[in-house]
Amino acid sequence: MEFLNVLLPVLLYIFGIILLIVLIILGIRLIQVLDKVDRLVDDAMEKASSLNALFSMVDRVTDGLALVTDKIVSSATAVVAKIFKKKKKEDFSDE
Repeated sequence: MEFLNVLLPVLLYIFGIILLIVLIILGIRLIQVLDKVDRLVDDAMEKASSLNALFSMVDRVTDGLALVTDKIVSSATAVVAKIFKKKKKEDFSDE
């Protein structure tokens, strides 16, 4: 029993030291991976910012097309509304 009282704490200390060393190595690897991810994200942000001019141009074109189609639709609905109003007025005047 005296032997176990001496051996078990020594084994626990050895395993604790091994675990601490493994955790330190994993932490260093994690820091390296995070640095690589940070460089990758920075590169992606640079590439995305270079496309901002293209995106703004596409946005302006779509806004212009939407404005033109809105005007066409509103004029078409006005013409249709005038046609139906004239028919109703003519129908009432005939009676």
